Amino acid sequence: MSLERAEKRYTRQARVRRKVQGSAQRPRLSVFRSLQHIYAQVVSDETGRTLVAASTVSPMLRDEVKGKSGVTAAKLVGKTVAEHCRKAGITEVVFDRNGFLYHGRVKALADAAREAGLKF
Repeated sequence: MSLERAEKRYTRQARVRRKVQGSAQRPRLSVFRSLQHIYAQVVSDETGRTLVAASTVSPMLRDEVKGKSGVTAAKLVGKTVAEHCRKAGITEVVFDRNGFLYHGRVKALADAAREAGLKF
């Protein structure tokens, strides 16, 4: 019995989410990727609030990522989310790949956030 692609992702997402919990001291950096865009948000699971967010469709990055490849755009989003975290006083996060495999755009976003000073 084979599961559909989305069902497999939801299974991986649930498995990761059981282990990864964000707190006020160490919130969760959640990544979502669609075919054209990538989104990252830092969430405190205790309060259920989004503390910081950045994506390729956000007004500040939309013009910068136009015409760039997916990995390059993901690096810009990772760098931006790390800068916003620094401004908000967040230095450490828990990385939530949200059921996506850790390669390509997801890995590029995580590496760029690390290089910009965010600790996982």
